[in-house]
Amino acid sequence: MKLVKAASPCSAGVLRPLAVIFAVVTTWLFIREYINFNLKTLRLPRWMGGLITQASFFSTVTEVSSQLVKTKCGLSKSCQDNFFAFKIVSGAANVVGPTMCFEDQMIMSPVKNNVGRGLNIVLVDGTTGVVLTQKCFDMYSGDASLLAKFLKEISEQMLVLVASYDDPGTKMNKEIRELFSNLGSTHVTQLGFRDSWVFLGAQNFKSKSPFEQFLKNDPETNKYDGWPELLELEGCVPRKI
Repeated sequence: MKLVKAASPCSAGVLRPLAVIFAVVTTWLFIREYINFNLKTLRLPRWMGGLITQASFFSTVTEVSSQLVKTKCGLSKSCQDNFFAFKIVSGAANVVGPTMCFEDQMIMSPVKNNVGRGLNIVLVDGTTGVVLTQKCFDMYSGDASLLAKFLKEISEQMLVLVASYDDPGTKMNKEIRELFSNLGSTHVTQLGFRDSWVFLGAQNFKSKSPFEQFLKNDPETNKYDGWPELLELEGCVPRKI
């Protein structure tokens, strides 16, 4: 007969605490998993869920809007006091017309359906910023004398915004070039058939206007078939005081 050796009191004393610890840890893990499961599957009342969604939405909008600073005419930076914000975009080939914005007011654009082939011109009061008039002159088959008469009537208090569309140069003559030169343009002397041109000037520019861009119609460099790339001009022009 084999005799079974009884467990010693020392080994029994060691096993009991281990068993208790094991039971406690197992129970704790079970309770934690149970709580996590219930939290994940917990459904809030519909009205409360809507409030939380709206709160999150408005919080996000507030954070984004605080980071974005809205500028007039969508300029890359805001203008200082006593300066007017403007943005001029020439037409793209003979497909998309030009746009002109002044002090966050869209004056001429294809959407407003008030642009045309040739030169699109806006006159603004240089002191108040009030738009005085906007006109388009057909420089391909129109009467160039109408543009010359219009330019002669521009007073010293006015700002002149110009954007080309399709063809601004076929009807261009010496008189019109001189009138634009007196407004501060340096590129009008080169302006020809289907060139791209954007310009802001005034009678009191003593030398040349800093607000002008010009791109020659060149088959080697044209972006479009028969036309150069559109031009975009933006900036801050000082108020006339």
